[in-house]
Amino acid sequence: MQGESKGPIFGGDHVDFRDSVFLGPVTGKTEHHHSHHHCGAAPTALESLPAMPSGFTGREAELRTLLDALEPGAANASTSVPVTAVSGLGGVGKTALALAAAHEARGRKWFPGGVLFVDLHGYEGTPVTADLALQALLRALGVPPGQLPTGTEERGALYRTKLTEIARDRGPLLLFADNASSAGQVRDLLPGCLGHRALITSRHRLAALGARLLTLDGLPTAAAVGLLDRALRTADPADTRVADDTKSASLLAELCGRLPLALQIAAALLSTDPGTPVYELVTELIEAQSRIDCLDDGERSVRLTFDLSYRRLPEAEARLLRLFALLPGTESGLAAVEALHGKRGRTVRVLLAALERAHLVEPGSCPGRWRLHDLVREYAAQEATATERGAARTRVMSFYLERARAADVHVRTGPDRPPPRSIRFQPFRDRGEALIWLDEERQNLVAATRWAADPQFARDAFLLAGYLAEYLQFRRYSDDGVVVGRAAQGAARRAGDRKCEAEAWNRTGISLRDTGRVWEAIEAYRQAFFLYRAVGQERGAAQAACNIGYTLGDVGQFDDAIRALTDALGCFQRTGDLHSEAGVRTNLAVILRKCCRVQESVETVRRAIQLYRETGDRLRESRAWHGYGQALDAFGKPREAVDACLQALAVSEEFEDWHGCGKTLYVLGMIHERAGEPARARSSWLRAAEFYDRAGAVRDAALARRAARLTGSAEPAGKPTPASPPVGKTAPSTGSAGRGAARR
Repeated sequence: MQGESKGPIFGGDHVDFRDSVFLGPVTGKTEHHHSHHHCGAAPTALESLPAMPSGFTGREAELRTLLDALEPGAANASTSVPVTAVSGLGGVGKTALALAAAHEARGRKWFPGGVLFVDLHGYEGTPVTADLALQALLRALGVPPGQLPTGTEERGALYRTKLTEIARDRGPLLLFADNASSAGQVRDLLPGCLGHRALITSRHRLAALGARLLTLDGLPTAAAVGLLDRALRTADPADTRVADDTKSASLLAELCGRLPLALQIAAALLSTDPGTPVYELVTELIEAQSRIDCLDDGERSVRLTFDLSYRRLPEAEARLLRLFALLPGTESGLAAVEALHGKRGRTVRVLLAALERAHLVEPGSCPGRWRLHDLVREYAAQEATATERGAARTRVMSFYLERARAADVHVRTGPDRPPPRSIRFQPFRDRGEALIWLDEERQNLVAATRWAADPQFARDAFLLAGYLAEYLQFRRYSDDGVVVGRAAQGAARRAGDRKCEAEAWNRTGISLRDTGRVWEAIEAYRQAFFLYRAVGQERGAAQAACNIGYTLGDVGQFDDAIRALTDALGCFQRTGDLHSEAGVRTNLAVILRKCCRVQESVETVRRAIQLYRETGDRLRESRAWHGYGQALDAFGKPREAVDACLQALAVSEEFEDWHGCGKTLYVLGMIHERAGEPARARSSWLRAAEFYDRAGAVRDAALARRAARLTGSAEPAGKPTPASPPVGKTAPSTGSAGRGAARR
């Protein structure tokens, strides 16, 4: 030290250099070697809470839940707890929510004892151990490094003593432990009673702590869009790109999986290029080979965030996560996951439970089903090897084929008849169980047919499409039917199998007609007709002709419709195909009735009923009874018409054909209205609406309720044209779907 000190020495512990002159750098040093010297109190770090996160939004309900749990001395003791653990997928916004709650609690002066914050780095290469965390907390509580006990138990005891002193002298304290990876990492840090509170965040569900558990999912779409908007306007208050294009912003939010980290990265990417419209980033993410890699702003990365969770998994859990990501749909049941994994029994359940605790697998739509977050699915699928991917898909496709074939037999056989013994594997006890499984796995099954684009799975995908056709028609999942039909067409075309391609075109036409795309349906049927003709399949060509004729009736081309149906009828009569003949007659009767050839319609559909009875197809027989009721009503025999409709209704209810029930009840309402029985008409239409609701037919339900409201409000208008709806009412499609000739 250069210069002269003019100040006195104070008590031997420091020197006053005020008014001194220094000619260069100065270092002051005082050493004490007295063993009896007592150090002054070390500074504390009881206000170490990180800053409030910018752009926090969309978690109002979760924030209220956290504050209820944190409030000391809350009036409702059931809501206030000593320890609260917030868990969720990496990037879901756990720390931001916990920080918002902690700042709000401090603002309300709930914790006069202060806030202790420790980041445990639980998912990084070297997590902070409980012992190291205790040392850091003791230093924050003012314990000098030289006075830290050497043993973990002694440090824990001193930690609890310090917390007791704070509770006595200052009041409750909040411990915020961020990024814990296990209960063991935080258990020794918990403050216990004394009014203190602990707030923990983790990617795992820490049930072993006995804490209040709060699980975070992705944001709702509106909140996700709000986060994008707020982040952009934080960077530039004049940025209105989200408000100017909310549709693209909603798509961007979905592409980000409504994950706050991904949304913040997307907003940062837009902020760095103010001239980029939101839709351009949407297009980039859609067209990218990997959304995961696009969601990286140089400082934050979705891939790196997921890496931290994935690399900590034991190999058995990591393998199941990779395999799960290869499933064709969005969620799956245990049996499909077991098939994918290659083992059955408790092993898969244990692995799923572990992945669920890590928030890498989420509960599905009902117990016993699981799903993956969209971005986790993409990440995990990219981790799978080509060999792993091929073997897993082969196993799961075999599983779907086996079960779908057995379920299809139940759907076609009916509720009161055992399935044929030709089906060796019987996973379902009855038709009801088969339908439940098909309903649960529908999205996966439909998605699996898209594997037809892969030559390895083309044949299996075509077979699967055939097993799904009857079910999709029965449940009226017509859009799915189009998807499945298109996939089957592609598989057959690539294989050069024209007969199979014709079958696929025919099934696609049925689904197109049911979606209201009538002219597309007619074109599909024509494609099927010419393909069948080209390979010499007369019966197949007749099937397509039947469907062409029935659909031409939808657009009023009755003469052409009757010619096509008559040609098909002749073919089936020549070949002795009674079931297909019944289908043609059911369809032909509808067209004849629309042409006012009512007596012919009655005779034609009566014969269809007889043929269905001979061939044992009770469900289609019920649809023929439905058409028979319409024909009898048009023929001026309302009592017989009611009886026929009741026959149809009984079988439709037995088969749980809710849409069929709704159609028949709607026709009953029309019959009662024309017979001057408005109360019965109204009752029938209201019941029809209930069945349409059960079938998910929203438009048809609305029409039925409208008919019920208008009952008795219209002036008599004379006898309507045969089969026309009552005055002021619009009927849903009530044509009898006699598709016997369209079966594969």
